[in-house]
Amino acid sequence: MSSAVHRLTGSAQFSLTIRKGRRAGSGTLVVHLARPDSEDRPRVGYVVSRAVGNAVTRNRVKRRLRELVREQGEVLPAGSFLVVRALPPAAAASYAELRSDLARCLSRVSQ
Repeated sequence: MSSAVHRLTGSAQFSLTIRKGRRAGSGTLVVHLARPDSEDRPRVGYVVSRAVGNAVTRNRVKRRLRELVREQGEVLPAGSFLVVRALPPAAAASYAELRSDLARCLSRVSQ
């Protein structure tokens, strides 16, 4: 799930997903899922703002989120766009907490 063909590219895809997609949130992240029906494989994008922490912290959160989405990638429907937005508490969250929050959010938006 982390190769270039699985990434959201460009602000248009991010905007479409956030505006038109379903949303679910938790204490550490917010997940947006849209199904534009124009792609054959799911695409994922990550938003980790400066509010989460300094560059080292933001990169650590992004690496964790990429790995968690890769683990749960089979849950995503074909042709879907997913945006995972980290909230400031994600910086202090454990890997297990991020995993459970992501699984809960994905189950809510993919119904």
